[in-house]
Amino acid sequence: MCGIHASISRRVFEAAGDDLKKLLCRRGPDYVGESKVRVECDDGASYYVSLTSTVLALRGGQTTAQPFQSPNSALCWNGEAWKIDTYPVLANDGQVVFDLLSEATSPQVSATESVTAVLKVLRSISGPFAFVYLDKTHNALYFGRDRLGRRSLLYNADRSPDSMQLSSCGDPSSGTWKEVEADGVYHLPFTNSQSTIEHQGPKGSIFSESMLPVRRYIWEMPDFESPASLGTFNRALPAMRNVLDSQASSVKQLQQHLCESLKLRILNVPIPPGLDRDRNVRVAILFSGGLDCTVLARMAHDLLPTEQQIDLINVAFENPRVIEASKKVPRSKKQAHTDAQESLQNDYQGSTGTQSKISCYEACPDRETGRKAFQELQDVCTGRFWRFVAVNVSYSELLAHRAMVVNLIKPHNTEMDLSIAFALYFASRGAGIATSGPDNSVVPYTTPARVLLSGLGADELFGGYTRHATAFNRNGIAALLDELELDVNRLGKRNLGRDDRVISHWGREVRFPYLDEALVKWAVECSIWEKCGFQATVPEELGIPEIEAGKRVLRLLAFNLGMHSVAREKKRAIQFGARTAKMELGKTKGTTLIS
Repeated sequence: MCGIHASISRRVFEAAGDDLKKLLCRRGPDYVGESKVRVECDDGASYYVSLTSTVLALRGGQTTAQPFQSPNSALCWNGEAWKIDTYPVLANDGQVVFDLLSEATSPQVSATESVTAVLKVLRSISGPFAFVYLDKTHNALYFGRDRLGRRSLLYNADRSPDSMQLSSCGDPSSGTWKEVEADGVYHLPFTNSQSTIEHQGPKGSIFSESMLPVRRYIWEMPDFESPASLGTFNRALPAMRNVLDSQASSVKQLQQHLCESLKLRILNVPIPPGLDRDRNVRVAILFSGGLDCTVLARMAHDLLPTEQQIDLINVAFENPRVIEASKKVPRSKKQAHTDAQESLQNDYQGSTGTQSKISCYEACPDRETGRKAFQELQDVCTGRFWRFVAVNVSYSELLAHRAMVVNLIKPHNTEMDLSIAFALYFASRGAGIATSGPDNSVVPYTTPARVLLSGLGADELFGGYTRHATAFNRNGIAALLDELELDVNRLGKRNLGRDDRVISHWGREVRFPYLDEALVKWAVECSIWEKCGFQATVPEELGIPEIEAGKRVLRLLAFNLGMHSVAREKKRAIQFGARTAKMELGKTKGTTLIS
């Protein structure tokens, strides 16, 4: 995981400013590298390319310097190439990608052939990435994000018509930053003499602000399916009422795909700084206690060595609006849901190592489900040292960090963006109160883990949102298929770039096992009755309690893994579970712009 920045100018080398560089270094604290390359074109024009990379070393067993550079090329790489073609990448992935791109743009290759070769390399990569690649031989620059948009890349052409910037994060003092779409590879030729090739999408400049026309080459090609392709959505209608039970082949296939995805993401994680015998943890999970993240935790237990601990990071907020509303609730109802007005100072008594009575944090829905799932994991996975990290965020602390979070999420600027970002920002900081061990002792704690797992993607793939059930109830299976296909088609337009900027600010990398390309392709091509239960049944004789239709294939997997309570857990959006939504008193909508 890295922070990358590139500046292209007709006049002079323009490095990242001090404030922007500090933000980039938060993403990559292990190494900072800079490079300056002058590109001289046949028409006499010169371009000054300044490259900066900051490195968070998580691949290859050692810190590898960036930008990668040779006499004819340079690469800023922010990503994880888990596979190239169908082969796992075991060495430093950035170096492997750079070597392949350098070969694709060698002096022996023509300009047109080099474009084709570069696209072939990039289309073969499975994994999250954003990159900037300079091909000095053919006077061209390539940049972009992976087809699911799992890494951030912004562009800024505000400073002058003669320059352009690309960066993992933006600094508001240096202009207006916009998101690079995750729809393909962008190609900026420094001369207009290069011919185009087919399947580049719309003609002309994609970036109207750019000093030169930027060509876009879409990820998927009609006549070529790359190994990292996401497949074609299966719209087949069930001919009869189908049975989806715990022995269904799709449940076993999901377990196999998820296992392979997790192996790539959690095995061989380097030892993080500060690791010791008491804190032997390399992987932490963004943990609400819901179905998606708990299945990841349960399966990680089967893969990681037993001596490695696993941290479960659960975030809860002091929400003034909820506290104010609780004052109007009759006392009997308050007792049924805990007292949300308990003093925040009494939440934890560090001197005695004991917890006080439940505060407003413990009344948050995600805290309640988190502790419940934590207990079930302890019961089922008895050989593992689990640590539940309760991250409690007061309203005053939230306000103290608000300006930073608002800056990190730009160009996103709605109240919903902010409420989701707050939860991810404080969770990924990983500092809270840890409950662990056979006696569930409680101590202040900050996770040393640099790799975080997220359950994002399961709802889109397996029909977990309320609107999926609503579509089915209103207009049947065809409407459900429409809604699911829409979700799949816009996976790359999810706000993962926003989330990457927020989480990476703490020098940690988030990984999405459900968004592994092979798993996504399998899920997309799966028939509707093999993943959802909206027209399927679970035979009563199996002894399985009622499991709702949304994400039933995943719920059945959870049940098979012994997580019986989690298998029945209902979906809850992060901003409501952690109570970051609607912090202010009065009426506020998620679409309201941040003031």
